[in-house]
Amino acid sequence: METLSAPLQTLLSGITAFLSAHPLVGSWYTAFVRFLFPVVAFLILFRAFRSLLRVPHTPEIWGQLSLPNGTPLQLTHWENIIGRGKTADVFLNYPSISRQHAALCRGEDGQWTVYDLGSKGGTVVNGHKVRDSAPVKLGDTITLGGVPLLFLPQTVAEREELEEKRRAERPVSSLPSFLGLTVFQVLACLQLVVACGAEEAPQIVLAFLGLTILMWLYFVALRCTRCVGFELETIAFFLSTLSLSVTASSAPGSLFKQFLAIFLGLGVFLVLGLFLRDLARVQKIRWLMAAGAIGLLGITLVLGSAKYGAVNWISIGGLSFQPSEIAKICYIFAGSATLERLFRKRNLTLFIVLTGVCIGLLGLMSDFGTAAIFFVTFLVIAYLRSGDWATLSLICGGAVFGAGIIVKFKPYILSRFATWGHAWEAASTTGYQQTRTMSAAASGGLLGMGAGNGWLHNVAAADTDLVFGMICEEWGLLIAVMAVGAIIALAFFAVRTIRVGRSSFYTIAACAAGSLLVFQTCLNVFGSVDLLPLTGVTFPFVSNGGSAMMSAWGLLAYLKATDTRENASFAIRRGPQRQITAEARRRAEPIDDPFGQEEEADHEED
Repeated sequence: METLSAPLQTLLSGITAFLSAHPLVGSWYTAFVRFLFPVVAFLILFRAFRSLLRVPHTPEIWGQLSLPNGTPLQLTHWENIIGRGKTADVFLNYPSISRQHAALCRGEDGQWTVYDLGSKGGTVVNGHKVRDSAPVKLGDTITLGGVPLLFLPQTVAEREELEEKRRAERPVSSLPSFLGLTVFQVLACLQLVVACGAEEAPQIVLAFLGLTILMWLYFVALRCTRCVGFELETIAFFLSTLSLSVTASSAPGSLFKQFLAIFLGLGVFLVLGLFLRDLARVQKIRWLMAAGAIGLLGITLVLGSAKYGAVNWISIGGLSFQPSEIAKICYIFAGSATLERLFRKRNLTLFIVLTGVCIGLLGLMSDFGTAAIFFVTFLVIAYLRSGDWATLSLICGGAVFGAGIIVKFKPYILSRFATWGHAWEAASTTGYQQTRTMSAAASGGLLGMGAGNGWLHNVAAADTDLVFGMICEEWGLLIAVMAVGAIIALAFFAVRTIRVGRSSFYTIAACAAGSLLVFQTCLNVFGSVDLLPLTGVTFPFVSNGGSAMMSAWGLLAYLKATDTRENASFAIRRGPQRQITAEARRRAEPIDDPFGQEEEADHEED
């Protein structure tokens, strides 16, 4: 680093000496890039947004059920609810079939299992009644409420048609977005060098150079594995660039730490994404992750130090770490479940207990903001797991009662609520941060004052809890709105992809992660401008903070895992869904009486 910094320092000293001798050059550059930054940012994000939100996702076909009249019902998930209810994955409008009659689930090894969901008409496989579950194979007859269904693979014509559709949905090339992002990073780096001067210039250049190299190494490495579709990563790298800019303005000495956090966050993203490829492995460690969430919060409560009234930091040497950020990843991992787990209400009860313990620990830590985030995430997961509004209403009532008790014994939290909506009345005391944030945001206007030219960074927590104000002041309202829009786009992507998700684990985890990111962003943005209480939470990917950055990248892995577009997600292993054994082909061949004597004879021979 020192070997690289010495010649770099010499070069930058010459540049800054030139700028000192010709101050108008720096002013002209700042004036020019203030108009250019929103244009480049819009082009980068628009391309990513369009690809994420407009390209239709054709569902994968894993098999089909043939009705007695020959009508095929396609199985588009690994886990399929079969019933008369309109929300069923396979809709059967027969009076003898229950609303949620049975579930047909595919394992990681390609084997299928049918579960009876307490139906009145019963479930039968090849003449044998299913009490709880039973394995099924291609060519088997599944009878639901007296209605026989033949379990078949796709036909060759259907398979070819599907392949053609999925090829047409191939994500657009991300190369232009990465090139545009590189231009954005170079321009931002030069702007910060102009604003901060020669003393901080080497650190700024090295941090931005490291981010650009890291971004391109990631892109090239995954392209070599034939991966496509880097829209999510484009958004994350864009927001991470803003994070480096905020850090350079407020705490240049922390630039290396923040770059290291981005590097480690990308590592968490890759490792978690690859781990999520194996659902059987995921199921084995769900409760280990639950213990991890409780353990991280418990250790913080015992060993943590108070900062801004909340005990949520652990300091080791000169480094501070916020375990509650990593606990978010563990909590979502433990809370998400595959469909066969959803049949057992005991698992939802255990999840409620896990949530109560986590929120209770956060309450003892006085970390009201993170507790609120956990609770909202819990509501999303619990609804997706049960769909029971009555139970959730009771839980919300209990949560309000619990919040009242916490406020009674934690007057620090109550003081934050007392300031809410009255910041200007207490501009020099409890409303100091909010009023300064709003003043700085207003001074930035649409285009900002230029990166590094603001004054809000002199206020405590400007680069973390109040970072939205810093972005508005230095980068302008346009880019601040784009940053918020980027988080919202991630959530819309999650909602869009769950319709074609392979497993309920992926869909629940993606919705939970997307909801968490949006709610946390709302708390940060609205809290800093006094529309909500200032709860001390970070802006995902943007705020200065190592554990927060790693958490944001980890949550992104859940979104990436639910993407089923061809080769668009390294987290989705292309399974042998279309590999059919010779025996399965023979059993699935069309016959004259698919539900009659010949089929029974075939099974007897088997």
